[in-house]
Amino acid sequence: MTSSQALDQNSALTELDARASRRLDEADGSALSPHGDMPLREAVDAAMRRYFDHLDGGDVTDLHAMVMAEVEAPLLASVLENAQGNQTRAAEMLGLNRGTLRKKLKHYGLI
Repeated sequence: MTSSQALDQNSALTELDARASRRLDEADGSALSPHGDMPLREAVDAAMRRYFDHLDGGDVTDLHAMVMAEVEAPLLASVLENAQGNQTRAAEMLGLNRGTLRKKLKHYGLI
């Protein structure tokens, strides 16, 4: 990727962020998704399409790990908050063993 392509990519990302922020400001106060009422599956699809568009043909490695880390950390934080910090309850909600949950929380610096 040339430096001008990188600059164009940064400009495009900045514009996308600005548009997303405007959409959030215009939303009905729902903080569930920057995509309004878009189901999670569709939001992920849209995010991945933007990601690949911004790569502009660049190589990708470890995409699964990157996406899982991006999704898992806020998922764990949100569920733990909903469970009012009760790790046993959060683990049950997630369908995880409490020890597995603790390991993941430590990995992401959430405890």
